[in-house]
Amino acid sequence: FMTVWQLRTPLEDGMKIVVTATPKLTKWGKFSLTVKTVQPLGEGNLKRSFELLKAKLEKEGLFELERKRPLPRLPSHIGVISSVQAAGYADFIEILSQRWGGMKVEEAHVQVQGAGSADQIIRAWSYFNQAEQPPEVVAVIRGGGSLDDLSTFNDELLVRAIAGSRVPIITGIGH
Repeated sequence: FMTVWQLRTPLEDGMKIVVTATPKLTKWGKFSLTVKTVQPLGEGNLKRSFELLKAKLEKEGLFELERKRPLPRLPSHIGVISSVQAAGYADFIEILSQRWGGMKVEEAHVQVQGAGSADQIIRAWSYFNQAEQPPEVVAVIRGGGSLDDLSTFNDELLVRAIAGSRVPIITGIGH
C-alpha cells in the first residue's frame, strides 16, 4: 500500500523498481506491505521515469520561459546548496572567489544523492526562500555521476520547490 501523493517518481507498467516498505502480518495470516519509497531500477527505467515526469511538468507549464527570473549581474549575497565535501562544490567556491571575491556566500550542506537527498535539498531551498534577507541567487551544485547518482534531481517535489522559488536559481549538476 502507498498513497498516490507519496509517489514522487512516475511509473508505468513493466518498469523494474526497488521498494522500501514495512511488512505487516496480521493474526489472521494476511500479509501486506506499507511502501515508503519507490525507485526505478536500471538506466532504461530511470530514463523512462524522467521522461514521464518531464512530460507531466511541461504540460503544466513549469518549464515555460516566462517563469524564469532574471539573474543579478553582480550579486553580493549568494546561497549555495551542495555537499561541502564534493569536488564540484570546491571548484565552484574557488572560481567564485577568483572572479568575484568579497561576495557573501551562505551554504546549506546537503546530500546530493541517495535516500533522503531530495528532501534535504527541498529543506535548504525553503530555508533560503523564507530567510528575512534571502540571497540574491541560489546555486545548486553537484558534480558528475551516473544516471542513478543524478536521479535525485528528477524528484517531482524537488522540481516543484525549485519552480516555486522566489529567489533566482543557477545550477551546476553533472557533466
